[in-house]
Amino acid sequence: MHLLVVEDDDIVRMLMVDVLDELGYKAVEAENATKALAILKDKTQPLALMMTDVGLPDMRGDELACLAREIRPSLPVLFASGYAETVDVPEGMHLIGKPFSIDQLRDKVVSILGTP
Repeated sequence: MHLLVVEDDDIVRMLMVDVLDELGYKAVEAENATKALAILKDKTQPLALMMTDVGLPDMRGDELACLAREIRPSLPVLFASGYAETVDVPEGMHLIGKPFSIDQLRDKVVSILGTP
């Protein structure tokens, strides 16, 4: 399964991609919303989930999620935030608080998608 990881911090994005790869998922990376939208619009790119930071440099994560749902209506969205207790997650979307462990990330992704 392919997952889109949208994270502006290079080190955090790299760690998330590495963890997802170790868990058996294929991660596609975007460092901002503009690149994420280009990937989302590419219908040849299979995506099972978009995992996005709430605070991106060019757009809020919830705005990106709404645009992503316009492009791919059934795409699950998982927000990652260091301020998880203050984030309002749109209906039908998910949240994981940063920092998270490998086990927490695995459990959250598996709860959304099932086993890779």
